[in-house]
Amino acid sequence: MTQRQFACQLWSAVILLVGATAVAANERITPEVIAVRRARSSVGMINTEKAAATGQSVFNAEKSKKINGMGTGIIIDERGYMVTNYHVIADVDTIYVDIEDESRIKARYVAKRIRVDKEHDLAIIKIDAPNGKPFKVMPCGTSSDLMLSEKVIAIGNAYGYDYTVTTGIISALGRDVEANDTVSYKRLIQTDAAINPGNSGGPLINVHGEVIGINVAIRANATKIGFAIPIDDARKIIAKMMNIESIDGNFHGLITRDVVDAKEMDLKSLPVRMLVVDGYHPDSPAATAGLRAGDVITKVGTVDVFDSADFERALLHRRANDGVEVAFKRSDRLDRTTLTLAKFPGGRSTLEPEVQVLARANNDDADKFWTSLGLKMIPLPKSERGVLGKNSRYSGGMRVLDVQSNGPAWNGGIRKGDILVGLHRWETQSVANIDWILDKVAPQPAAANQPNQLRFIIIRAQEERDGFVQVTQFPRTAALEK
Repeated sequence: MTQRQFACQLWSAVILLVGATAVAANERITPEVIAVRRARSSVGMINTEKAAATGQSVFNAEKSKKINGMGTGIIIDERGYMVTNYHVIADVDTIYVDIEDESRIKARYVAKRIRVDKEHDLAIIKIDAPNGKPFKVMPCGTSSDLMLSEKVIAIGNAYGYDYTVTTGIISALGRDVEANDTVSYKRLIQTDAAINPGNSGGPLINVHGEVIGINVAIRANATKIGFAIPIDDARKIIAKMMNIESIDGNFHGLITRDVVDAKEMDLKSLPVRMLVVDGYHPDSPAATAGLRAGDVITKVGTVDVFDSADFERALLHRRANDGVEVAFKRSDRLDRTTLTLAKFPGGRSTLEPEVQVLARANNDDADKFWTSLGLKMIPLPKSERGVLGKNSRYSGGMRVLDVQSNGPAWNGGIRKGDILVGLHRWETQSVANIDWILDKVAPQPAAANQPNQLRFIIIRAQEERDGFVQVTQFPRTAALEK
């Protein structure tokens, strides 16, 4: 073999070795690796402190000690707003959040509570960057198209080991879980990815690095059984907690709903999340902005909008009387308008004046409906009848403002925000309609084993639903009592 031939063979071997190494390196960069890299800097490691008194002697001053807790949070707004579980920050004195940027440089922040929702075990906290640099927002997916055995990844502060990554699959969907005697969850995602103490409030992500659930609970004494709140459900609660009325005392008056385009929900393409306009409250900023039922809001200011949580955070901390550009689609045509926020006195809900008017006008009826049905309602304004659906057979209804916990309507499945369009055999478009129906069908007091039931029809997200409300006490009129 000549020297030249040997050199050529040597170089060929080197090239093959380098090529094989490059291929091996590329094979190591799996979709899971890319997903974690995409999501990691939007995850915060939460550590909490609270004081606990010790010592029982009344003659000695009590000494205090600190009880430490841990959890995880998800950045949902570049200004430092994060979502976590309520139980992570409940009754604590101090909340610390550690965040690593994309260069793996860690910084610690002191967080403050913004809003909490005990019922759904969610909370909003906020951290502030000293230099005002925006935080990276967690990419948001949807829980509407999840599949059994789909691969998922959990990131969290497991047992205080920060940024612990575990992988698994979706084991089940729609699980109802009772954590203890006082806490229960509905419609949870079950996963066999390791969920440990400290993971609570952290993200369950898909292979695209998008959050599809918020880790919330584990099954005691079980192996590989963890649970997460579906992100679509969580985002609706987040929107309510970040509502500009409660935080800023401003209001917009727009009525919207979160929608996932079912036409896109197949294995060939990603589902499309969007915010659809259902209507607006009379005499509100939205009433003069020119938006109509069916419009799809795509952007508010510089914020891309995919759901109600995006919409609320895009309007957060803007001043009243300042206009903000809103981009929207109408019949596949992109258009823009200006929404000018208004100051609402005392930060009350925009619905509250209508509730007060109803109560003043007809206290007896309001009390009657609350007693017999467990409902507070107002007639649906003509301007909002688009919420019934484009082809709805109903021309009106009663908007449900409040539902008595564990009352007849609640137990029958009626929820706040529903539109009651029918009761028994008649439509319900006014207070007088319901009053007449209750008096018309009011039976003699039912036996304990034969409760009174009325069939109801409601509209929720432009879909018609029905059920039965079990009423044990009907209002009685003098005429019927004779």
